[in-house]
Amino acid sequence: MRSSSPPRASASANGQYDIYRCARAKREGREYNGIAPPFSLFKTNTLVNSLTLPDTIALLSRMPLTLNALLRNLPDILIHSNEGPETMSAFQVVAHLIHGERNDWLPRARMIIEHGENQTFHPFDRFAYRRDNPGRSLPELLDEFARLRAENLANLQSLNLQPEDLQKRGRHPALGTVTLSQLLATWAAHDLTHLHQLSRLMANQYRDEVGPWSAYLGVLKCNGHSS
Repeated sequence: MRSSSPPRASASANGQYDIYRCARAKREGREYNGIAPPFSLFKTNTLVNSLTLPDTIALLSRMPLTLNALLRNLPDILIHSNEGPETMSAFQVVAHLIHGERNDWLPRARMIIEHGENQTFHPFDRFAYRRDNPGRSLPELLDEFARLRAENLANLQSLNLQPEDLQKRGRHPALGTVTLSQLLATWAAHDLTHLHQLSRLMANQYRDEVGPWSAYLGVLKCNGHSS
């Protein structure tokens, strides 16, 4: 994943330098609004498809809006149903994501930057959602997740990460050596994993109702991908 330095030019018609459109233009081998983007935005990366750090931040910033559009004001049967013992409901997925915002992604990124491999990440409690949110409503959780994600992304951008920062190494208690680039990529992929899970667990509420059409519905054949 590539990092970016602060934009060094104003490129758009309204005076704003859009690093997301600039990144896309660079990947497509063309100029953006008449100028080539500064090379410092596009250092060598370690991910496929030339993903940049702004690409990942753009994806991460959409998760609160996506969850809000998908889940807010849905009936309880869709929010609180799960897929069986030891599985999450949609409500619990949001609670789990909140725990990650507080305890996983940005705290671990800072630990890598400040301590490298000299300190091992604290183990992440994947089941903290079971005890952290008694008596809370889903709208409360959605609002808190949106607030925490916005704060974390603002703090991430304030770090002004450079390509050499993304190659810094930390130590995971189970996986061993990992890089900051890998951690940030996993943050985005983790969001998408739980969107996949949400679509599957809500579709499962229609398993009996769809009758023979279940033969054509791949979401009803999936039985994993929710860690």
